[in-house]
Amino acid sequence: MSIPMDALLKKKEKFVREPDRRSEDFHEQLFDLEAKGEIIVQRTSDDVVEVPTKYGNTKKIQRGHLWHHKSCGQCGHIPGYSTSIFWIMRKLGYDYNDPRDQTSCTAWNYYASATSNQAAQAAVALRNFAAAYETGYFPLIHCGTSFGHYKEVRSELLREKHLRDEVRRVLDKLGKPLVIPEEIVHYSEYLYAMRDEIAQKQVVNFDNIAVTVHPACHYYKLVEGDAIFDPEVYGGQRTAVVTGVAEALGAEVKNYSTWFDCCGFGFRHILVQRDFTRSFASQRKIEIMKEEANPDVVLTHDTGCVTALDKSQFAARAHDRNVGVPVMSEAQFAALAMGAHPYKVCQLHWHSTNYRPLLEKMGIDWRKAWSEFEDEMKRLERGEQEFLTWADVDA
Repeated sequence: MSIPMDALLKKKEKFVREPDRRSEDFHEQLFDLEAKGEIIVQRTSDDVVEVPTKYGNTKKIQRGHLWHHKSCGQCGHIPGYSTSIFWIMRKLGYDYNDPRDQTSCTAWNYYASATSNQAAQAAVALRNFAAAYETGYFPLIHCGTSFGHYKEVRSELLREKHLRDEVRRVLDKLGKPLVIPEEIVHYSEYLYAMRDEIAQKQVVNFDNIAVTVHPACHYYKLVEGDAIFDPEVYGGQRTAVVTGVAEALGAEVKNYSTWFDCCGFGFRHILVQRDFTRSFASQRKIEIMKEEANPDVVLTHDTGCVTALDKSQFAARAHDRNVGVPVMSEAQFAALAMGAHPYKVCQLHWHSTNYRPLLEKMGIDWRKAWSEFEDEMKRLERGEQEFLTWADVDA
């Protein structure tokens, strides 16, 4: 059956006039629901840095008194990632809460298999937000996937009353309030907002260090309007967070043609098609970076990205591909700039690609640092000192 032309024109007119939801500022909906008594909004403190998001809205980044929502992948196999974030906050003089009652966001399950359901995913997110709210500390998300997933959950909760009602029933059974924070903040946004303070604490010169940046898909492609895009960084056409930190520390950020490509991790790929992840990470990202920019180090800001780009290179080297660039988070990079110990704090010995030439170019004596680390481990084995947690390490 054909559709009358006037109906088609009306449909087209409606489509054209519909506002672009990507550019919406969600805060009005958030505070409206709070005014109606449906949710509690955990507000930021007065001590914030305001930063620009992709479509011109302002995001508030709280400086201190933060509740750290840790990453299962970072804590599990890139421990220097998390310890560097904590260490930087201590060096800057800001207090924080390292919670014992945080759960995984379960987004890995959702993105890798889609076996969960909407209400369950949202309830997990809101349970963690409630845990932060109960401490009085504002949440800071370490994982890019948790960050992107929680932003999607927030969008769903703001628009769908039936979902809020389902989640509320779950939280009532847990004795938890339905709380959504005023801002959902990723740690890399925090480092970006604090980059000038970090640079003031810099003790290692990075003027001779060239870097390439890999942007995390789950940071800036999920609810893209709430990611930071600074007009002064690539004319506002690329997410600014990692580049802004690297440049503030004096490093040269170099361009390459596959900047927008995924790292290849892909969740499902890394589980069931690992050969694709390894080849994509090495050939579409690392190899092109080497050919076009030849960086000293690759910086990125998510667990899966560090994993894929660092730990895929061994397979490519076995096939004589042009790889061999160390990979780390910008948190580890910033911590090194501030004088953090490469093994006690940044834990670079957990990384697969050879990072030692980079440390030498930075003027860091990795042999001496490794000897200090080994001596401390031996003292621990002999019971001559107590085990130090990341809250105790100062160098």
